[in-house]
Amino acid sequence: MAKAFECCETHHHHPAAEVVKNRMLSDDEFFGVADLFKMFGDSTRLKILYALQREELCVCDIADLIGMTQSAVSHQLRVLKGSRLVKYRRAGKTVFYSLADDHVQTILSQGIEHIEEL
Repeated sequence: MAKAFECCETHHHHPAAEVVKNRMLSDDEFFGVADLFKMFGDSTRLKILYALQREELCVCDIADLIGMTQSAVSHQLRVLKGSRLVKYRRAGKTVFYSLADDHVQTILSQGIEHIEEL
């Protein structure tokens, strides 16, 4: 049987670990971050965010761009709005969607940049 690896000879607390412990997020905050990243875990939502990263668009334009029905796109936009990743504005009867803020832009851009480096 293999012997378990132990990182330290004796149990002790490193000062650096205490600093990290004092700065840890709450469980609710970690759950919130996990939920945020779940939104980026769906390729359809990523396509929508990618399109909105470039232009403010209506549902029918997004549907044409990604090859889905308007109904399916509307559903995904509701999910993205609920997660505060997209916002909308009305112009007469048309609703235009865009990214909610620069944080969404940054997360998406960083993910794309990371993949392109591989």
